[in-house]
Amino acid sequence: MFVKAIEKASAFTFPLIISNKYQDGSISSSLGSFIILNEEGWMLTAAHIIGETSLHQAHLKEYNEYIQGEATVLNPKWILNHSLWFGADHHRVHEFFVLPENDLAIGKIENFDPASVREYPRFIAPGSVKAGRSLCKLGFPFYDIQATFTENIFRYDPGLFPIPRFPYEGMVTRIISGGVTGPDASNEILWIETSSPGLRGQSGGPVFDTAGHVWGIQSMTRHLPLGFSPTLQKNGVTVEENQFINLGWCAHVQAVLNFLDQHAVTCYRAADAE
Repeated sequence: MFVKAIEKASAFTFPLIISNKYQDGSISSSLGSFIILNEEGWMLTAAHIIGETSLHQAHLKEYNEYIQGEATVLNPKWILNHSLWFGADHHRVHEFFVLPENDLAIGKIENFDPASVREYPRFIAPGSVKAGRSLCKLGFPFYDIQATFTENIFRYDPGLFPIPRFPYEGMVTRIISGGVTGPDASNEILWIETSSPGLRGQSGGPVFDTAGHVWGIQSMTRHLPLGFSPTLQKNGVTVEENQFINLGWCAHVQAVLNFLDQHAVTCYRAADAE
């Protein structure tokens, strides 16, 4: 059902590797997703994926205060080196615009080659979003990234690439309103809920229909209690197991389009659902 749609979405969905080197010398890397919107190189992802960029700046300030003797507490987990890898070594994004309330972030890739993307996303008309539609998430879960840090650069084993994409289907269950935001309270925070959870590594990736039209950007998984707690025996002890349903939340296409319009970022739009 989603074969052709996944082929379309794969053309504009890329891995985002987040790497940190801490004051104690340890290194961590995680993986998210982003999409490229247009020939100008504008990219869109989930705001929480790039959240450690601002944390890195705060940690550098605290570290410098410590070095200068203005602070006495040494934090071994200060992020002293930080990297965002946008699908290619030469891709750089130096400024982001963020809508944290709806978990959206955009930036422009410098020196972007439009020929590197064979197809750009088309966003569904917001009025077409209704419960019952089958949608697919696409991203990069179930993949372990190990980085090294030499000569002031994060490096990755070439054998890691290409990073495989992983699709996951779910049905639209509800449209969730999270109130309004903005200086004039004109932006409604909107989410599309799906019957399947988002997977780690899919955050920032597209949620799309069988035509490949984008309905939202994957953000989070919500764990809702089912209201019953069966018991079972573990090593002779009775244990109560709380039961939950795991549901995916993605930023609604209406919120995405409003955000892009506010920053004069162009994108392609689909007329209606197919």
